[in-house]
Amino acid sequence: MNHMAQDPHDLFPGRHFISTVLDALDTKTELSGALARRYLQRAAMAGIIIGVLYVTNYSVIAAFDAVDHGEGALRPIGRIVGALAFGWALVFIYYSKSELLTSNMMIVSIGAYYRRTSWSKALRILGLCFAGNAVGGLLVALMIRFSTLTEGVPMEEMVASVEHKTAFISEGAAGWGDLFVRAILCNFLINLAMLLVYNGLIKDDLTKSLVMIVAVFMFAFLGLEHSVANTVLFTVVGLHEGIDVGLAAANVGIALLGNFLGGGVLIGFYYAYVNDGAQYLERRSSVEE
Repeated sequence: MNHMAQDPHDLFPGRHFISTVLDALDTKTELSGALARRYLQRAAMAGIIIGVLYVTNYSVIAAFDAVDHGEGALRPIGRIVGALAFGWALVFIYYSKSELLTSNMMIVSIGAYYRRTSWSKALRILGLCFAGNAVGGLLVALMIRFSTLTEGVPMEEMVASVEHKTAFISEGAAGWGDLFVRAILCNFLINLAMLLVYNGLIKDDLTKSLVMIVAVFMFAFLGLEHSVANTVLFTVVGLHEGIDVGLAAANVGIALLGNFLGGGVLIGFYYAYVNDGAQYLERRSSVEE
């Protein structure tokens, strides 16, 4: 019956994806160790990209509102166009080799599953990445604070968004649960896109870009919760208008947990397990003997 045994590559077609992710992890581990300053710089660039394009999203919505003098008829179109503009954020981050916390959640989870890294090193990668993302967002916030880029309706849109996001916390358990679910789905979409980019089946850059744009578009249009984007938004509005730091910090904390579940567990651990052929190969070897 040995001739009937299936090729492991047919049974575990995601092994290329796992191999690509583990190679990426090795680079991140090296950078976050001996080259931590450069790693922080790469993470800060991701924060800058998120900041500029997230502000663009709200500015586009404000522009469509202005066309019909705030009556709201064009607002849905503005939300679509704004979300599409923000969708390019992940493309810019990927092709500039910047470091984004939420996609790294998937990468370190796969690395931990295959024991390619320890959890202490994984947490160091995530911690440094979040710090760099926040610093990049702070730089954007400072530039906006001393400019007129968001004067008027754009800032009003961002303030309204902050009030909506912090309301999840002030509403109590129901709001926390809503926020948590939105954070899970947000990073599930982000890392599902990265799965498609890394798995080797998509060969051309245009399709890779479209995958990433659509994933971010869905999270922005549906109002899902991204810990880094929220951190940047809170910083921009906080420096300009002031903000309840406690509510903002609680939002980011719950978003971090939800993002890890959506990207690290539902994508990372899940695909690490379903593409782990070690036990199958051991069992087949024992049968053949």
